[in-house]
Amino acid sequence: MSDNALTTPFDTSFGDLRIRRVSGHIGGEVQNLKLSADLPREVIEQFNAALVKHKVLFFRGQDHLDDAAHQAFGARFGRTVAHPTVPSPTGTRLFELDASKGGGRADSWHTDVTFVDAFPKISILRGVKIPAYGGDTVWANTALAYERLPVQLKQLADQLWAVHSNDYDYGADRVQVEEERLRHHRNVFVSAVYEAEHPVVHVHPVSGERALLLGHFVKKLVGLSSSESARIFELLQNRVTRLENTVRWSWQQDDVAIWDNRATQHFAINDYGNQPRLVRRVTVHGEAAVAIDGQRSRTRSRPEATNDARIDEVIAATRPGSSAASTTWQPAA
Repeated sequence: MSDNALTTPFDTSFGDLRIRRVSGHIGGEVQNLKLSADLPREVIEQFNAALVKHKVLFFRGQDHLDDAAHQAFGARFGRTVAHPTVPSPTGTRLFELDASKGGGRADSWHTDVTFVDAFPKISILRGVKIPAYGGDTVWANTALAYERLPVQLKQLADQLWAVHSNDYDYGADRVQVEEERLRHHRNVFVSAVYEAEHPVVHVHPVSGERALLLGHFVKKLVGLSSSESARIFELLQNRVTRLENTVRWSWQQDDVAIWDNRATQHFAINDYGNQPRLVRRVTVHGEAAVAIDGQRSRTRSRPEATNDARIDEVIAATRPGSSAASTTWQPAA
């Protein structure tokens, strides 16, 4: 075997970032980089460019990151936002998925928080406690899924809008759902109901690519019956999740994954039994999706008070010297 055959294939088109492709159409592992809020501006710009191309970037060995450093790094990409309904660890905007608690397994295909009109543009997930086996995450390239649609399906999808809601049928695509998880979904995740209308095909604000905007938060297609919506949704969603359109990441302790939430869906595989699995996510505020005719996503329903609107006073209350340093907070009513 030649020396060239043993050489790791790097994509070196992003300045200081050395990126190894993980699959053919999505995903790259960034080599030998310590994530930090102190990275130079030009490196953050390289990150943004690499995300547009690779959709998701992976980093091993980020054991120096704690919650504060994780959030500070995320803030280099824009304003960080809390989950609209799920409580964050006190004094943070982090979204926590803890498998030991109800609702801690994101085992269905979705794009993060599409039940609001301006859903996050970037998500940054950190492996805090990783099982000895199982618990991989799979991402799909929604821009490539649209690109590969037959012309006739593109013409159909281009015209469609969908209602996204956090109040969806949680157990629909799961063989067995524990009562604790259903209770968590009802009492926490749907503690306040959100609905937004998005174009099924939206234009990426940076690359100009067209991408499918679907996933499990879709409740129905606008103007169609529930049964019609389900058939068309399944047809298009299956295009997103074709295996050749995906990348699968096997987590190690202290790994970090960063993805472009505007051009991906993801799925956390629930195959690790009762082993502990704890991951924490920072999300960066995005803009309303834009359809190919220029129309923007719109809100159908949202509560007056949201977790993100209240988080600032909670963070202030937990700063050193505050008399309310032990304050906890609950989902918006």
